[in-house]
Amino acid sequence: MQPLTFSTNKHFIPVANKPLIHYPIEAVAGAGIKEILITYNHGWLDLVRGELGSGAKWGVKFTYVLQEKPLGLANIFQVCEEALGGESFVLHLGDNIFTEGIKEQVKYFEKEKPNGMVVMLHHPENMRMGVPYFDKKGRLKKYIEKPKNPPHDFAVPGLYFMDKNAFAMFHGKDRLRPSARGEYEIPDAFQWLIDRKFRIDVLEYKDKWLDPGKFGDWIDSNQYLLDRNASYRIESKLGKTVKVGGRVEIGKKCKLRNVEIRGPVVIGDGVKIENSYVGPYTSIADRCEIYSSHVENSVLMKEVMVRDIKQPINESLIGTGAKIIDEGGPTDWMKLFVGEKSVVKV
Repeated sequence: MQPLTFSTNKHFIPVANKPLIHYPIEAVAGAGIKEILITYNHGWLDLVRGELGSGAKWGVKFTYVLQEKPLGLANIFQVCEEALGGESFVLHLGDNIFTEGIKEQVKYFEKEKPNGMVVMLHHPENMRMGVPYFDKKGRLKKYIEKPKNPPHDFAVPGLYFMDKNAFAMFHGKDRLRPSARGEYEIPDAFQWLIDRKFRIDVLEYKDKWLDPGKFGDWIDSNQYLLDRNASYRIESKLGKTVKVGGRVEIGKKCKLRNVEIRGPVVIGDGVKIENSYVGPYTSIADRCEIYSSHVENSVLMKEVMVRDIKQPINESLIGTGAKIIDEGGPTDWMKLFVGEKSVVKV
C-alpha cells in the first residue's frame, strides 16, 4: 500500500468510508468479547489511541500493548502474555475482514474447548498463503506457509484461537525458537503445541473474507462492502439540482449543487460537490471537495480535492489532503493511486 503507508498506518485507511481496523474490532466485539488488546509499534501509540480511544464506542475495553520489534505473529501473544493473565484468547489480524463476524467460531471454541484452533476457508490461490493439513478427526496435523503442491484448496486467514497452554512455548529449555528470518512464526507456534499432544482443531469459515492488502484488493473490498452495507441515508439538505439514485449515504453539513450520484455511494461530513458526477462504488471521506469532475469506483480519503478533471477518475485510491487539478492535459480515462498530501496536475 505504499506510498500511502509512508505516512499513514494501513489500518486507518478507509474501506467503504470506515477505517480498516474498525471491521475486526466490530467482529470481536460482536462475538461478545469485552476485553481487547491492541498491539502497536514504537511511535504509533498516540495516533492509534487517538483514533480508537478506550473502546467505549464498541462497548469494550481496550488495552494497548507495545510490541518492541515486529518479530512475527506468535510474538504478538508473547508480548501480550502478562496482559492476558493466562486466559484463552483469539488473535484477529487487524487487516482482515470477516464479513459476517466471528460469533460461530468463538462459540465453537468455547463449547468444544480445544487447546487451539485454526480457522480455514476455501481459496483458489492457497499456495501463496498458509495451508492446514489435518488428520482423520479433522484436527490440525501441520500448517505450512506457501506449499508448492497443497493437497486441497483450503487456506488459513488471520484468525487464531489458543488457551493458556500457548504461553508455555516461550519459557524453559524447550521453548519456541525464532525462524531463520528471526521471527516467531505462527505455524511454528501451532506445531509446538501439536508436537506436545495438545488438541488443535480446524474450523471452516463459510462466509466472505476480505484481505485488502494490495491496491487492487482495496478497491475490490471497497466495492464489495459498499454493495453489501450501503443504505439510503441523507443528513444534509439537498437542492433541486442534486439527483440521487440507489443506495446513497450523505453525511452532515454537505453542500451539493448540480450533482448526480448513483449508489452504492457513501459520503462523509462537510463534503462539497459541484457540477460533478459521483458513480457507483465510491466512498468519499469527510471534508473532500469535488468540482466539475467524474468519480466512480474509488476511495477518497479525508480532505481530498478534485477540480476540473476532464477524464473520468475510476478505480482510484487518493490519500488524505491530496489535490487532483486539471492543467489542460489530454482527455482520457484515468486511474490513480495517490499518497497523502500529493498534488497531481494533469
